[in-house]
Amino acid sequence: MTIKTLPGITACTISSGRLRSRVLLSGPDDGIPVLFIHGNFSSATWWEEHMLTLPPSFRAIAPDQRGFGDADPEAKVDGWKGMRDFADDAIALMNHLGYKKFHVVGNSLGGVVVWWLLAYYPERLLSVTLAGPGSPFGFGATKDARGTASSDDFAGSGGGLLNLELLCGVRDGDCSLDQPTSPRAVLRRLVWGPPFVPEREDQLLEAMLAIHLGKLDTPGDKQSSPNWPYFSPGRWGPMNALSPAHMGDLIERITGALPKVKILWIYGSDDVAICDTAASDPGSWGPLGLLPGYPGVEVYPPQPMETQIRTVLQDYAGAGGDYQEAVIEGSGHVPFISHPNAYNRVFHTFINQFHSGDVDV
Repeated sequence: MTIKTLPGITACTISSGRLRSRVLLSGPDDGIPVLFIHGNFSSATWWEEHMLTLPPSFRAIAPDQRGFGDADPEAKVDGWKGMRDFADDAIALMNHLGYKKFHVVGNSLGGVVVWWLLAYYPERLLSVTLAGPGSPFGFGATKDARGTASSDDFAGSGGGLLNLELLCGVRDGDCSLDQPTSPRAVLRRLVWGPPFVPEREDQLLEAMLAIHLGKLDTPGDKQSSPNWPYFSPGRWGPMNALSPAHMGDLIERITGALPKVKILWIYGSDDVAICDTAASDPGSWGPLGLLPGYPGVEVYPPQPMETQIRTVLQDYAGAGGDYQEAVIEGSGHVPFISHPNAYNRVFHTFINQFHSGDVDV
């Protein structure tokens, strides 16, 4: 991948001991570290504008996660461990760079990685920003605010969940708008939020096309299921890592995490990728007749992801934590790209509150 970076962004290859990958850096070498964790079908490239708008005392670090961009193609995601590979990669990178504590920002799949960092490594975090995050219950196959499974094998989650036409477009490097399932069309409809189109859309699309493809990567493997929509999660790749079948005791760990790190949850009012009726959820497709055999909304409703996020954060607050919820009006799934001024007014106020004096990082 040879995506040109913006002025002020330095790209380098770092081997952390767990993963060799491209890492983007900006800001002063001795600045307060902020780790940016990208989402699915993207890479560190998506964070560049956000990195450059950080207040001058901060140092931005954005890696390509395993399975994406210029990460080592031999490094695979073991979905049976949930998002633990991603979380451990993040900690290994920050250890390698010499940071004991850091702020973390995650979008979409990267937001789910942040949930795992909060659960397993809270002592390393200065703050948490969930920017259009996925649900802490994972993606697919749950039906209520508490993440109750739609079936005992979590059918409808994992490696069978992705649109095959989209995957073919990614494989073929399709940059057109000829089909509604072309990568660019999907970005415009489901991610940016119409009518917005980023100035650097070509570079962001190139990052999307650099996702690692295959049965050990994306889409990953899957199992057949007697339950609608007749597939259940396999083991390998990011989609299987996102299955609620592999979340384990994550929710209890989040609620019980110590110390209680302050959280900012910031998202777009018009996000159709992460909401209570997500566009890519089988529970949203079924009532439209897009998948045969739909058993009805009582059996398989859309996953209420926004409600799930709010419920877990309220539980976190009830256990002594602190969170702030901010909605960016008119924004889709990536408010830091589509509405940077409104987003940064909230984010900068949040992150600056921790640094009135010296900070040991």
